[in-house]
Amino acid sequence: MAATRRARTGTWDRFAASDPGLLRLMAGLRTVGAIALALAVLALLGTDVTHMVAGAMAAMVATFAIKEKEVRGQAVTLACGLPVALVAMSLGALLHARVIAGDVFFVLLIFGAVYGRRFGDRGTALGLIGFQVYFISLFVRATVDALPQLYLTLAVAFACSAVIRFAVVPETPQRTLARLREAFRARLAQLVAAQVELLDATPEDLDKVLDTLRRRTARLHEAALMIQGRLEEGTRDAATAARLQRRVADAEIAAERLGVTLLNARSAERADTITLHLPHAPVQVAEHRMPTEDATTGTLRRDLNALHLLIARPAGDGRGMAVAHVRNRLLGYRDEDKLPPASPAVQDVFRGIGEAARAVLGLRLALDGPQDASDDSPATARSREEFDAEDVAMAGLDEEAEEQAADERTGLRRPTTRAAFQVAVGSTLAIIGGEFLSSQRWYWAVLTCWVVFLNTASTGEIMVKGYRRLVGTVLGVVAGVALAGLVGNHTWLAFGLVLLLIFGMFFTAPLSYALMSFCVTAMLGLLYTLLNTYSLDVLILRIEETALGAACGIIAAVLVLPVHTDRRTDELLGTVLERLRDVVSAAVEQLSGGPAVDLLDKARDL
Repeated sequence: MAATRRARTGTWDRFAASDPGLLRLMAGLRTVGAIALALAVLALLGTDVTHMVAGAMAAMVATFAIKEKEVRGQAVTLACGLPVALVAMSLGALLHARVIAGDVFFVLLIFGAVYGRRFGDRGTALGLIGFQVYFISLFVRATVDALPQLYLTLAVAFACSAVIRFAVVPETPQRTLARLREAFRARLAQLVAAQVELLDATPEDLDKVLDTLRRRTARLHEAALMIQGRLEEGTRDAATAARLQRRVADAEIAAERLGVTLLNARSAERADTITLHLPHAPVQVAEHRMPTEDATTGTLRRDLNALHLLIARPAGDGRGMAVAHVRNRLLGYRDEDKLPPASPAVQDVFRGIGEAARAVLGLRLALDGPQDASDDSPATARSREEFDAEDVAMAGLDEEAEEQAADERTGLRRPTTRAAFQVAVGSTLAIIGGEFLSSQRWYWAVLTCWVVFLNTASTGEIMVKGYRRLVGTVLGVVAGVALAGLVGNHTWLAFGLVLLLIFGMFFTAPLSYALMSFCVTAMLGLLYTLLNTYSLDVLILRIEETALGAACGIIAAVLVLPVHTDRRTDELLGTVLERLRDVVSAAVEQLSGGPAVDLLDKARDL
């Protein structure tokens, strides 16, 4: 039973580490849940398949478009989104038979949706809802006569999205932060496990182990930055947020230093921090150094495994004195007289273990609150006193309001304005070219042009995104052909596969844009099957329209107010150097006797 529980816990830790905060899992479950509930309600109302498809797509849009962190903000945006959706559907139906007027409005809608991003998450969400619902009206060929039924469908879709978002799979900043903290703990444990592998790695395996170490170090920093982004909304007050931020940073630094000391113990030359971040950085291995099995190496391996145990131990695991004994032993390495006899480089590793154990204790105190101190050794008691002193010092710092520098660019130099003109021009080209390919499904080219501009800031990024979308579409067509033949006339089997593909779409979106496009295209094959408009020619047309839309987006990005990749890279490099200057200047000022300041925010910005 205990072995099964450990295996289950280990599996869950690996999954939690791969999806920090379970953000991708929750997004997928929330979207699939909203669609499934909408389909169930529409089926009970006796809605036909066409309107069920529209309802499923509307529920998906109402769920994924809203990105605000606060529950109240999500509710307001969702409430505002329904009128926007109703207007977009109405205009889509009214302009259904007016080709030129419909095309002109579509371009204006696209311009407004992209321009609306300058107004934050709410502006982005409402613009996305307006665009996607108008696209739905084209997809299901909405007419004026069908508007009452479509209004009901949209209302059901938004209501189901609200039920899932606020009742079934609620998303609050506090829940998200709690899951992110768990992911940080899991990733920290994975990093220490990689350091154990580094201790025993042969020279032939060292490069492979180093790659794993670098990857897990980067993933630990990623989780820490995600926690930073949720602290303000996810904690009860500023003091708690500052304390948690400091403890997470301590754990990051201690884990990274431990890795560096292990590299120094293994290397002929002294390693530095950049070795853990720069891929393929050379490491000269000293043949006479570890791994050679002796008493010191055995002790080091035992203590690294003990450190891993302290980190991986779930909160509330009350194994009492055994855990306290391990913690006391590791914290003892912070005292020089407790270090085992060894070379200076190996003694540095033991010091690093002691500092890492201290960071783990601080993280436990910040996350789980006060713990039983009855079994503390003098070294552990000293560490607790240090944390108390740090908390007092942080509370005494002057609280400075963090002001984000407003974007001083105006007019066509503002990113949202520039992108709006680029997408509008690209969409115009896509409409013209798409009409030549198909007068019925030209909107796929427009959708691709729209999508390649999302979350991109330079011509190079747009080209890469367009290429990945095309690759995913081609592979998705192959899957769509196979799935369409599999489902035949089984409506609910098709809807079940659609839900599975939608989950895959949202779960894989942050990992691989090509894989997400694959899921989208395979899902479309099933939707066309449900609408009785499926054919191989339709899926081939999907590839052609996707290629056209990507090409139009690239042309617009190159010719209309272009931001070349080298210019974008220079801007980002300049930002990095400015933030580095801020950190170094503040540190020098503090070391020169200036007032105490918390450098963590500046370091995080860097």
